[in-house]
Amino acid sequence: MKYRDIHIQTQREFPNNARTEGFGWLVRAGYVTREKVLTPLGEYAVNHLGAFAERDESSFIFHLSFLTLNSTDETFFPISTGDMEIIHCPACGYTSRRELAVFKKTPFSNEAPLPMEKVSTPECPTIEALANFLNLPKEKTAKALMFTRVSDGKFVFVVVRGDMTLSDAKLKNAVGEVRLATAEEIVRAGAAAGYASPVGLNAKRALIVVDDLVPQSSNLVAGANETGYHLLNTNCGRDYTPEIIADLALADATHACSMCGNPLTLLPGIILATHTNFFFENILLALAETHHDDKGLALPKSAAPFDVYLMHVPGKMMDTRAEAEKIYSELQAAGISVLFDDRDERAGVKFNDADLIGCPVRITVGERGMQNGTVEVKARKATQAELIPLGEIIRFLKQN
Repeated sequence: MKYRDIHIQTQREFPNNARTEGFGWLVRAGYVTREKVLTPLGEYAVNHLGAFAERDESSFIFHLSFLTLNSTDETFFPISTGDMEIIHCPACGYTSRRELAVFKKTPFSNEAPLPMEKVSTPECPTIEALANFLNLPKEKTAKALMFTRVSDGKFVFVVVRGDMTLSDAKLKNAVGEVRLATAEEIVRAGAAAGYASPVGLNAKRALIVVDDLVPQSSNLVAGANETGYHLLNTNCGRDYTPEIIADLALADATHACSMCGNPLTLLPGIILATHTNFFFENILLALAETHHDDKGLALPKSAAPFDVYLMHVPGKMMDTRAEAEKIYSELQAAGISVLFDDRDERAGVKFNDADLIGCPVRITVGERGMQNGTVEVKARKATQAELIPLGEIIRFLKQN
């Protein structure tokens, strides 16, 4: 591939919207635009990754040499700008999307069930207000959330412990697609917004779904289905019967790992792969975040779109471009992928662009070297270049 054929446009400065170094280097090297759109070079790189994955799908990402977090079904890369929240246990390695992560749940107490009692709780439509008014921890309350199932219009009444947050994804897995219930639907079911509970609801009108921690939590405060009132000491199974008991709570960094009991961490990240699909643009970003230095990208050989960055330095007595063309053809015939910088630019500009683009090896065809039958070969991460005889270039590249 020739430089001008792929229309590479490198940048001398980082874009002002670069929130991470990797993205900034991708823009500067001409793989993506400032608007995060792949350029022709970026598309070429992504297609190269795709071809690599087809040859070695089982361990493809492992060979790219960057940190991954792996669940049984998905592979993630932690990054501050990630669009996904990931739960991870540093101790045992458990990893999952936050919305589906499991965690260790602990009952607040093992009290014997007490008689239910209706009490006045003015201006307490939230768990926070209720807990403060009754001087109780949130763990002693039951949080009510009300939805309508899209498929059949069924009213869905959900209960989680007051210190927990509902996972919409887990609820969807349990009952199907839902939407928030309207005020009319709540009233029709016999509940009261802000003061609702499953106690006394008509089972024919409402599908009662509870998080699996609720049956283990005795004497919870729940709504009385009457504005301004709550019920003390409600107990699942005694005061109401759920149709579905499932894990519905959203995991957080305050929770313990269900596998080993150690604290979980919550990280932003991007998805790299599932069992059936790779996300190559995200993989390209992960490569850039991991493999760069203060001059540009330094991509590993397995992931670089080209094995070699070939350039010529215009000579005074010799047509170095014509000599570089010969080497370009020889390398291609040997199965070595080459980006040939065929521009009539100053050597310094080409050296900078070679470092930015990050090919594993740079070959420089110069007049002095050609007069001596050599070219300059420099590995991207090396501090010094080597002079290699023309007849040894291919052998040298294949051995290194």
